[in-house]
Amino acid sequence: MLRQRSRPAARVESFGQEYRLTPVDRLGIWLSTRQLRRYAQFGGKRVGDFGCGYQASFARTVLEETAHVSLIDVALAPDLKRHPKISAIEGHLPETLVAVDSESLDVILCVSVLEHLWEPMRALLEFRRILAPGGVCLLNVPSWRGKRFLEFSAFRLGLSPRAEMDDHKMYYDVRDLWPLLVQAGFRPSGIRAFAHKFGLNTFAVCRAE
Repeated sequence: MLRQRSRPAARVESFGQEYRLTPVDRLGIWLSTRQLRRYAQFGGKRVGDFGCGYQASFARTVLEETAHVSLIDVALAPDLKRHPKISAIEGHLPETLVAVDSESLDVILCVSVLEHLWEPMRALLEFRRILAPGGVCLLNVPSWRGKRFLEFSAFRLGLSPRAEMDDHKMYYDVRDLWPLLVQAGFRPSGIRAFAHKFGLNTFAVCRAE
């Protein structure tokens, strides 16, 4: 009789907490940032960045123009936790999302995070609950084509953090992600999902009516 192995221990460090970002990391962040700014307006908005990384690098760039920012990750930089415009929650996704009020955010960001979760569907359901009417949820995930590039970069070239690749649970093409978004409660008319970053990632724009 086969024994079912228990899941590996949950991660204890946020992205970028104990190492400097590599050129590959920085390029990926820059490309994602272009898409985030293209599909969301941040001025006066209530923004949530879930799985934001230790430094919440993107959230820092829009902090002054937003009304408020909610951050969630395993660990967050001390200055973020002290900032008057930030609600900082340290903990694991998707469990910590229950602390965020329903329909309380205008923009939700989840960038290169869903692939790390054992329960991605639970996270998507929470995003839909939290998103205010008229709001937008932006998601970025690596594709199956991206899997080969990321693993080659990490395992062979050492240009990406090995631990991050070993923490991946899933990769998503549009055909994988789109049905999950519908199951989470987003209407097909409000979903736009497409390949980007040279086909290495999938990006989704989900609007709440």
